[in-house]
Amino acid sequence: MKLLLSAFACEPGLGSEEGVGWNMAIEAAREHQVWVLTRGFCAGTIEPYLVENPIPNLQFIYFEPFGWSEDWKGRQGLLIVHYYLWQVLAYFVARQWHQKIQFDLARHVTYVRYWNPSFLALLPIPFIWGPVGGGESAPAPFWRDFNFRGKVYEAMRDTARWLGEHDPFVGLTARRSAIALAATEQTAVKLRRLGAKRVEVTTAIALSTAEIDTLAQAPPPPITPIRFLSVGRLIHWKGLHLSLRAFATADLPTAEYWIIGDGVERGRLAALAQQLGVGDRVRFWGLLPRGEVLGKMGECHALIHPSLHESGGFVCTEMMAARRPVLCLNWGGPGVQVTPETGILIEAHNPTQVIHDLAQGMEQLAAHWDQWGEAGYDRVRSHFSWETKGQYFNQLYRELIKK
Repeated sequence: MKLLLSAFACEPGLGSEEGVGWNMAIEAAREHQVWVLTRGFCAGTIEPYLVENPIPNLQFIYFEPFGWSEDWKGRQGLLIVHYYLWQVLAYFVARQWHQKIQFDLARHVTYVRYWNPSFLALLPIPFIWGPVGGGESAPAPFWRDFNFRGKVYEAMRDTARWLGEHDPFVGLTARRSAIALAATEQTAVKLRRLGAKRVEVTTAIALSTAEIDTLAQAPPPPITPIRFLSVGRLIHWKGLHLSLRAFATADLPTAEYWIIGDGVERGRLAALAQQLGVGDRVRFWGLLPRGEVLGKMGECHALIHPSLHESGGFVCTEMMAARRPVLCLNWGGPGVQVTPETGILIEAHNPTQVIHDLAQGMEQLAAHWDQWGEAGYDRVRSHFSWETKGQYFNQLYRELIKK
């Protein structure tokens, strides 16, 4: 088949959106001829990689509106405008290429965000939207623990989503999609309301076979002390203020809690740990290279991931691949990835309930952390490898082309 993918974020060797765009393109090119629309900014990493590692059947089409080839870090407002303009230009670039190539199918890959349109839906060929996410919100009772900055962030995010949902081109994207893929159950509800005819839930994240094999070789952690781990940006909606309170409440006087990452909430979280009387057992490691992060995973017994709205959550799959259980909220992406066989899922009704249930979960993990490990590894191998994702999408491509 001749496939056209739209991947605004697409770079080799990275995680997050860039990793999703890159790996989706690589897997598609294993069986099909693939053209990828992406940013001119990404050429700086893609082209050197392809010189050293040529990939047959894969071609990149680079462009930027007005030649704006920047990374936009720290300028979120400009990035939003740039992204929308890029999507508009993508349609005209795609239409020109379609006249030459006659693509069989088009697909939007990144950003993984449901409230922005993909104008590739206007092409006269089957269109796949996603997986896209972002339909999750921090439940209202949890806002009371956010500082002013956090509340402003949540309000602005809700406003951006409301505006997106009322953008006629977003509705058009949903209605013209042959299938709309939602990264979470919450996003699936949004896509149906937008008018998507066929909606399925499937995550956008996965790990390479090499990564899974490396993680699977992690040795068992020391018997004592029991160590819990959280990894990610230290920002309000990651919910670490909840897990710290739970850790202080749990009857685990010798357990340790390691936190890897940095962000605006670090000082507040460190002060909270001292206030709760567990400052000597909570260690903030800051930002670490990926190799060191994987090493720390091997030294810990379980992942604590109380994120309040997240479509993905690579760290959950990484810990499961390392045969470690995950304690998370039954909400968003982690709620799709983790099952009762691979960890403990906590409902998210209000902060008091979540702190209580997290504390109980920590006590349960401390006593029986190893009973979930093998099931977690098996789930990652069968559901969250890029090879498995590639097979899923190849089957979907064939199904849509036959129609």
